[in-house]
Amino acid sequence: MTLQASLKTWARQIKQQTLTVYFAARDPRTPWAVRLLALLVAAYALSPIDLIPDFIPIIGYLDDLLIVPLGLALVVRLTPPEVIQSSREQAAHYAGKPVSYGAALVILLLWLILAAWLVRWLIEIAGF
Repeated sequence: MTLQASLKTWARQIKQQTLTVYFAARDPRTPWAVRLLALLVAAYALSPIDLIPDFIPIIGYLDDLLIVPLGLALVVRLTPPEVIQSSREQAAHYAGKPVSYGAALVILLLWLILAAWLVRWLIEIAGF
C-alpha cells in the first residue's frame, strides 16, 4: 500500500469516527459531560478554522494529526458501548450522503461570532 493510499484510508477513518462521535453526542443515553465533549470534538474536527493555522510549519498540522484523533478516541472510550455501536451504524448510513453546505455555513458563522466576541473582549480589556 502506498503512502497516499494509507493517508486516504486514515482520512476516511477520521471522517467516519467524527460522524460516529457526532451521533453519539446526540444520543440521550450518552452522559451529558461526554455529550458536551463529543460536540466540541466533532465541531472542531469539522470546522474549517483551526486553533493552530496550517501554514505554521510543523505545529500547524499538529492539531489535525494529534488533537482531533485523541479527542475522538477519548469520546469513544467514555461513551457507552451500545451508543457507540448505534452511532457507528448511523455514521455508516450517512457517510455516503452529500455534504451539507448549510451546516458548513452555520459552523463558519459560529466561529466568526466567537472571533468577534473575542476581539471585542480584548478591546475592552486593553481600554480602547
